[in-house]
Amino acid sequence: MTTQNSNIFDRLTEHRGAPAEMLDEMVSHFRDTRSPMELFEALKMRIRDKLGLPLVSNDNEPSRPEDVERQLEVGLLDACRETGTMLLEDGRIGEGWMYLRPTGDLQLAKDLISRIDVTEDNYDDMIQVLLHEGIDVARGYQTVLDQQGTCNSITLYEQALSNRSKTDQQAAAKCLLNHLYSELCELVRGDISRREAPAGDDESLAEMIEKRRWILSDGGYHLDTTHLSSTVRIATVLEDEDSLRKAWELTQYGRRLHHQFQYPGDEPFVDFYPAYTAFYAVLLGENVDAGLKLFERKARSVDTAEHGTAAVETYVDLLDRIGRHEQAIEVAIELAPKDLPPQRIVPMLIEIAQRIPASDDENGWSSILEYCQNHNDVLGYAAVLHASGASSD
Repeated sequence: MTTQNSNIFDRLTEHRGAPAEMLDEMVSHFRDTRSPMELFEALKMRIRDKLGLPLVSNDNEPSRPEDVERQLEVGLLDACRETGTMLLEDGRIGEGWMYLRPTGDLQLAKDLISRIDVTEDNYDDMIQVLLHEGIDVARGYQTVLDQQGTCNSITLYEQALSNRSKTDQQAAAKCLLNHLYSELCELVRGDISRREAPAGDDESLAEMIEKRRWILSDGGYHLDTTHLSSTVRIATVLEDEDSLRKAWELTQYGRRLHHQFQYPGDEPFVDFYPAYTAFYAVLLGENVDAGLKLFERKARSVDTAEHGTAAVETYVDLLDRIGRHEQAIEVAIELAPKDLPPQRIVPMLIEIAQRIPASDDENGWSSILEYCQNHNDVLGYAAVLHASGASSD
C-alpha cells in the first residue's frame, strides 16, 4: 500500500518514535485533503515541537525566552498565511481573511480575492473584505454601485468612506464619478437622438449641452439631481486630469438645471454649481486667477465661528494643489482661527512644506517654525525641525 493511499492513522503510527516526521506527515495530509482549519492546528503543533514546547498549549505554561516567543510568533504567522491562502483559494472569503489579517499581507489577500467572482452568496463577505477592510476599495465600491445603485453607494460613501484615508476616498470617488458621468452621457445622448440627429460619438457631456441650448430649457433633468450634486462634491478629492474634467462637465450640466434643482451647499460652496465650476477650473489650469480670488474672498470673509474652517481649508488646498505651496502655508497660518490648537494645523503645514523643492523650502519651514514658537508648541516645533532636516537630505 502506498503512502498516498494508506490510512492517515497508520501513517502517523509509523512515525511514533520520530515526532518531527509524524508532524510533517500530518501537515502533508491536511494539505493534500485541503483541510485548512486542521492544517493551521497541525502547523501550530509543528512549530511548538520545533521550539521544544508541548504540542498543546495550556493555561499554566511558564514564560518563554524572548527569542522563543519571537520564533513562535513567526511560525504562527506563517501558519496563518498558508491557511488563509487555502481558504481564499477555496472561495471562503470571510474565514480566509480572518487568518490572513494578522499577517498584514494585504497584497496577497488582494491577489487571491481578485480571482473570486462576486456572487449572491458571497456578496456580503466580499464587500466586507474589499471595501470595509480596505483590501480593494475600488472593486468593492464598484460592486456596490453595480448591485445597489447610485443612491445606496453615495450613502455608503458618506457613512463609511468620508473619514477614511485619501487613497480610499479617491478609489471610491473615481468609481462614483465615472458611473454617474457615463450614465448621464447616455441619457443625454438618448434625449438628443429622440429630438434630432444623434450626437457624435466623440462629443463630451459639456460639448453636447453647449451645442444644444435647448437641453434642460424646459426645466427637466435626466437623472436624480441629488445624486449629481453629491457626486460633484465627492469628486473634489480626485487629482487626475480626466476626473477633474468630468467633474467640471457635471457642474456645467448642473448650472443649466432649473433653480429649484440647484440646491445650496456649505461654505465656500453655497452658490453650489458656480462655485464648484470655479474650483475644478482652477485645478484644470483655467481661469485660475479669477477662481482663486473667489475662494480667497470666501476664506477671508466667512465667519469660522459660524461655518467652520472649510472656506480657509479649500483656499489653502487649491493653492497647494496648483503648486503654490509657500503661499498655501502663509495663508493657512494667517487665517487659522486664533483658538485653533496648533496640533490641528502643523501636520498639514509639514505635508505642504515637504512638496516645496529643496532649493526653495527655507521660507516655508521658517514660517512654520515661527508659528509653532508663537503658539508655544514645543512638540510641533520639534516635528518641523525633524521634517525640515529630512527634507533637505
